[in-house]
Amino acid sequence: MRFADIAVNLADPMFTGSYHGKQRHVSDLPQIIDRAKDKGVERILITGTSLGDSKDALKLAKEYDLHCTAGCHPTSTSEIPNHPSGFEGYLNDLRKHISEDRSEGGSKRIISIGEIGLDYDRLHHSSRETQLEHLPSLLKLSEEFRLPLFLHSRTSESHVDLVRTLKDIGWSTAWGGGVVHSFTGTENEMKELVDMGLYIGINGCSLKTKDNIEVVKQIPLDRLLLETDAPWCSITSSHESHKYLPPTDSGCFIERVNKPDKWKDGMGVKGRQEPADIVIIAHIVSKIMDIPLEQLSQQVWQNTIKLFYPSESI
Repeated sequence: MRFADIAVNLADPMFTGSYHGKQRHVSDLPQIIDRAKDKGVERILITGTSLGDSKDALKLAKEYDLHCTAGCHPTSTSEIPNHPSGFEGYLNDLRKHISEDRSEGGSKRIISIGEIGLDYDRLHHSSRETQLEHLPSLLKLSEEFRLPLFLHSRTSESHVDLVRTLKDIGWSTAWGGGVVHSFTGTENEMKELVDMGLYIGINGCSLKTKDNIEVVKQIPLDRLLLETDAPWCSITSSHESHKYLPPTDSGCFIERVNKPDKWKDGMGVKGRQEPADIVIIAHIVSKIMDIPLEQLSQQVWQNTIKLFYPSESI
């Protein structure tokens, strides 16, 4: 079976052993990538969440032969006014970053515009007004570069404004399509996004409640993508999806220590998601949808290639 993880925050300090500003162990990034490959994870998309983070994501993509996004997360839009040339300068720097990579002679590791969108759940990071002000121009980078969107939408109010903005700017799947990642919305919201031609990204945070589970059951299989959003969104015993976990002897799990400062060479850390954990997400979703894991993994692989690697699509 072949797996793809479309959302990994590989530039997060946890992957180099730093937790809450304190160095707990040496960087184990090479081991993390190797563990993912050992589990059959053939594609990993590193998430860029700001101008600086997008540059870090590209650097990692080049180093580990992966791919990445480039954009500005809605909670990161608060940094835009601090750019010496304001929003236009910020946007131009982001555009230059993408253009240089996509041009002839570039690495062409940037394959999606994002993470961009709206987040009304964490307005203490960036106001609604700031997010909405910059969203249209960020979205239009998809049209300019003909790359799919990697979208963020948190809360139903965010969904309404995101859909409205996409329609207002004349967004079309001809721009390259897109996915709303880490989806936690309602069934009606999911159907509206699917009807627009968007994919739905599911991770551990998408599987917390009974309502979440019921929504996942209704996602059309040809519109489903899977992700870990590592190092975040691990599945805990309080999650509704916990009962769908594969058996401990299934070979899906990696060995982990309980705390970062107990880290040992070759082991993961409890609570720190890794791309290797996409296999667990796939197992859970296959159980929820009541379809064989092989069927699910094959279709999700095809969906991933179609959206992010269209030149490889058959």
